[in-house]
This record gives sequence, structure tokens and C-alpha cells, in this order.
Amino acid sequence: MTRRSGRGSGAWCAGLLLAGVSVVVGCRAADTDGITPVPQLLAFLPWLLAPAGFALLCALLARWWPGLVWRVTVLGLLAWYVEPYGRTAEPDGPPLARLRVLTANAGSGRGIPALVPVLRDRRPDVVFVQECASGCRAAREGDFASVYPHRRAAGEDGSGSKGSLVLSRFPLRPAEGVRGRPGMPGAVADVRGHAVRLQLVHTVPPLPDRVGPWRRGLAGLRAFAAAHDDGPVILAGDFNASQDHAAFRHLLGTGLTDAARLAGHDRTPSRPSRTASVLGAQLDHVLVSRDFTATGARFPRVSGTGHRALVVDLTPHRRDRTVR
Repeated sequence: MTRRSGRGSGAWCAGLLLAGVSVVVGCRAADTDGITPVPQLLAFLPWLLAPAGFALLCALLARWWPGLVWRVTVLGLLAWYVEPYGRTAEPDGPPLARLRVLTANAGSGRGIPALVPVLRDRRPDVVFVQECASGCRAAREGDFASVYPHRRAAGEDGSGSKGSLVLSRFPLRPAEGVRGRPGMPGAVADVRGHAVRLQLVHTVPPLPDRVGPWRRGLAGLRAFAAAHDDGPVILAGDFNASQDHAAFRHLLGTGLTDAARLAGHDRTPSRPSRTASVLGAQLDHVLVSRDFTATGARFPRVSGTGHRALVVDLTPHRRDRTVR
């Protein structure tokens, strides 16, 4: 009786554990982000292998054979979806220039003091900073002014997550950014005689009461990318989304590619910063049009913020059409 009771408890425990994992995997398979808590859990999809594996062990110990088939199926789907998503094909045209891009969420300005030495060390050509309202003006006019004479900003006099800033060594001309809150400025950079459209990204996080605005923010970015697919484009920032979110994959479906994916770092976490080397999700991205190749993606830690920065070396290649 005790042995049967133990097996029954094991099967029950395994069933409950895997039921939750199955819902998340099912939404991934159906290409939807579902409802809370699915969007939040999808960001950590690879880590669901642990509870799914534990449930498989429970099913083996309980000798629950129908459940064993269920668990093997879920584990197989998880392993399949952990594989990188997106293209890796390189453009055919000759290289035109080289530029280094850095994106960083400054944690409402708290990460600005630590970001300055990162910029001095990495020496990026274009910098995208989110949540920089507090302290950004002083840093811009002091540490950044001589190195990055060209800039575009949104919400710089606000507070918290509303401040966004694009810094560039290359000349910038104004361009309409993606509308929304937080502010997301846009520009067109003259990269050694070649026009490259820049778009800073900062969507709201998919918290239980913000899933709708989060989806709309990513949909706005998708519409922007589809409308500007005729030349080199870079979208960089805090997307608050990973490759396991359907809304993010739909954005990639416009022809964009994750530069970290091209550089072989498709699953390197960027948040939470403190545990990113062990546990986390890649929510900060540099997305590029098909004109680019990418190498050397790195995720330096910036104290004062919960995000790691992302630095990528990009090479635009020639294409017949130009940015309009």
C-alpha cells in the first residue's frame, strides 16, 4: 500500500509540474505568447528543461507509462525550441564600412557612472542608452561630448524609463522614431558616406498588467521595420523580449536578424545582470537588416542597472537600394 501510495504521489507531482510546462511549450508551438504567466515564463524557456526533466524522473519512479510518453514529448519540443531562431546567411555585396554598436539600459540613470568607463574601453561608434533621464544630460555634456558630438534624445527632461539617447561618432540627421512610451528616438547616420537608419528600442516589460502595451510596442517596431526594408537598418535596445516570444519572432520576420545570433551568442543572457552568467534571458538586442554581418558580440556588466550592456561589431554590405 505504501509503495502504491508513493507511486501515486510521484505521478501526481509529476503531472502537476509538467502541466505548467506543457502550457508554455504549447503556446510556443502555437506561435503565440498567450496570457499571464505565459509571456513571463517564455523568456526563460530553456530553463524549463530542468522541471521537465525532473517530471520525467518522477514518472519513471512512479512507473506511470502514459505520463512518461507525455514527458518525453515535452522534453523533445523544449530541446527543439532551444535551438537558435533566425537566419545566418551573409549578404553577397562587398563590405562598405565597419562600426561598433553598444546598447545599454542605464537603470533610470543609476548605471551612467559605470557606463562611462565601458564606453572608454570598448570605444563604440554608436551608442543606444535607455532609461537615462537621470544624470544623462550631465554625462552627455561632459564625458560624452567630445567623443560623441552627434546625438538624438527623447524624454531627456523626464524621469525613470522615459529617457532615451542615441550617441554617434558619425553625423546624424533627424528621422522620425517609433512612437510610444518610453520615447524611442530615431536617426539616419552617415557612416563614411553610407546612410544607415538607426532606431533605439525600449518597450515596456510584459508585466501582468502591461502585456497589451508590450505587444503593441513590438507590433509598432514590426511596422517600422517593414516600412524601412529598403536599406541598412539597426534597431537596438531593451526589447524586453527574447527569441521565444512570438511577438519578437514576428519582428524578425520582417527580414531583421539578431546580431548576437550572427556572432554566435544567441542564448547569452543580458538580464538579470547579477545572475546572467548562470541564469537569465537575453532581452537586450541589436537587430540588423540583411545588409549586415556581425562579429564579436559581448555582454559587459554595468553596475547600477539590472541589464548587461551589449557590444557588437557590424559590417554593412552594398545593396542596390538606399534608405529613403
